[in-house]
Amino acid sequence: MNKPQVPDFLKNIRIVLARPSHPGNIGSAARAMKTMGLTRLYLVEPKVFPSDEANALASGAVDVLERATVVSSLSEALSDVTVACALTSRRRELTTPLSTPRETTPELVARARDGELVALVFGNETFGLSIEEVEQCNRLVTIPGNPDYFSLNLAMAVQVMTYELFSHTGVGVEYLRADGEAATQGEVEGLCGHLEQAMEEIGYFRRRNSERLMRRMRTLFNRSGLLRDEIDILRGFFKQVQRAADGSLKRDED
Repeated sequence: MNKPQVPDFLKNIRIVLARPSHPGNIGSAARAMKTMGLTRLYLVEPKVFPSDEANALASGAVDVLERATVVSSLSEALSDVTVACALTSRRRELTTPLSTPRETTPELVARARDGELVALVFGNETFGLSIEEVEQCNRLVTIPGNPDYFSLNLAMAVQVMTYELFSHTGVGVEYLRADGEAATQGEVEGLCGHLEQAMEEIGYFRRRNSERLMRRMRTLFNRSGLLRDEIDILRGFFKQVQRAADGSLKRDED
């Protein structure tokens, strides 16, 4: 199966990092983004950028850094978006709707599909978003976690949000599944017959109920969803067992 294409509408979703202080976090965030098909990175007053450290931690996502937009204020980064989500882990005395990533992302994906521009806004690694920055956003999103210890770093938070977004794109993993042709019922029955014959020849049924045992083996093989090449492997093994049992297999024979 051919690899699916990343949906073009993801270009309508941007990641905004407000006042990031560590260039390595910028690089790690870019890597998290590209892994989930996002390429639009906005940096608001980064302390150090561009940076060799950012490039190193971006790994294969240096192109995201090279195309990043650097701005002097959050309002500039959000001037053309319709939905801006502030990521926060602190209680805020605001009436802005608060939700989890899983609750929020279906709307964000739908709006991006319709051509609207959407922003996910992440604050400084140490202080998070200021109240003034949060007030510029029209959604509040909190990643749920352990109330007694919640310590996601910046890139981790970006990865959680971008994964939730990507999970709603319809891009699956079928192209990664191994190719293989399912065995027919007749082939499975042939395997069971061969197994029964081999077990009989090596004396496995002595003091055992062969009918009950083979019934369970049929159930096992039918449940497992065998492929044709797996049937061939097993029957080859049974044949070798039979040859070893009747003495026709020489010790030095491959």
